[in-house]
Amino acid sequence: MYLKLSKTVEKKITEDRAKGILSKAYTKDGDVYRKYPNLDKESVLRPSFVRDISKILNCVYYNRYADKTQVFSLYRNDDISRRSLHVQLVSRIARDIGALLGLNLHLIEAIALGHDLGHTPFGHKGEEILSKIYFEHTGRYFLHNVQSVRVLHKIFPSNISLQTLDGILCHNGEREMKNYKPQNNKGFDEFDNRIEECYLDCNKVKKLVPSTLEGCVVRISDIIAYLGKDRQDAGRAKIQFDSSIEGLNGELINNIIVSLIENSYGKDYIIISDEEYARIQKAKEDNNSMIYKSAQLQKMYEPLEPMFRNIYEKMLADLLDKKRDSLVYDHHIDYVKRHRVSYIEHTDYEKEEPNQLVVDYIASMTDDYFIDLHSFLFPESPHKLEYITYFGNKKRISAI
Repeated sequence: MYLKLSKTVEKKITEDRAKGILSKAYTKDGDVYRKYPNLDKESVLRPSFVRDISKILNCVYYNRYADKTQVFSLYRNDDISRRSLHVQLVSRIARDIGALLGLNLHLIEAIALGHDLGHTPFGHKGEEILSKIYFEHTGRYFLHNVQSVRVLHKIFPSNISLQTLDGILCHNGEREMKNYKPQNNKGFDEFDNRIEECYLDCNKVKKLVPSTLEGCVVRISDIIAYLGKDRQDAGRAKIQFDSSIEGLNGELINNIIVSLIENSYGKDYIIISDEEYARIQKAKEDNNSMIYKSAQLQKMYEPLEPMFRNIYEKMLADLLDKKRDSLVYDHHIDYVKRHRVSYIEHTDYEKEEPNQLVVDYIASMTDDYFIDLHSFLFPESPHKLEYITYFGNKKRISAI
């Protein structure tokens, strides 16, 4: 059952559009805040947040979205979502909402396209494993949203606006809220402090709220984008779950958006109805129990942790021994140094803390690269990943 906007709200949106009235929470391009404010000045040709979009699209890690899987990693199936499609869906949904609310669509697009740049191979399972190993070595946590900021702010310091970086940091689609009200961000010093707190306490990320309404829209759009899509992918992957949760992706997206616009239009925050909020919570609970934590998926992922550990320890040892012929230098450190020469800051990336360098390397990997790397380094490893091929048969991939 597809909900529709009330005639009252629909009329108000139409009238405001005709008059050029935007949301009172609209983030103006002229209010952009950059670490280096004298650079990247806005122009008619290239407004402030359009510049952020261009920087993100041209980041050398952007291409890697195409081979980073969303949930179902071990399938040879082009119809199952990759992270490249996910960020496009988030962008499209968020822009639709932003257009209705009268917000800055360029800022929304920049946040949406950049929000998962720091994600590991093998989705949230890879993130969980990498964080576990990183914490054992350093007492610090790995979080993909923090790493996404690091990619654009530290690894390739491209003078991205604080508004965009803040939206990326705070996107956290794992925590739904009924009411999203922007929280002020007082500058880069406070922003960097918030990032450091997340490294030391993984629960801090759950309390982050974007500083702009555009960021809030991207955050809820992240949830909207994956809830129904993951169910579609589960069906294509033949994951066994209660068919009663399958539902219609289009209906779910439509009804949440309608509720959000109906309850939020003209306000400086976004809010959805109790009914749709409960629906989001129930959908997440069902997805979590029947899909993400299904025995079927967990069994497939069993070899991943020892594989992550093998690569992590090998790369860390090579760094500590300063083995210049190691792939952590050739494929990562030297690669980063070559591609950051045109950026603003020219600190010596190689001198950063070794565990951080290893984490940067592993997080940047695509699924296929990770598998090939492990096969190259550990050809006799007993750990095997079992892929499901296009034709339904299971085949041992000797990558591992």
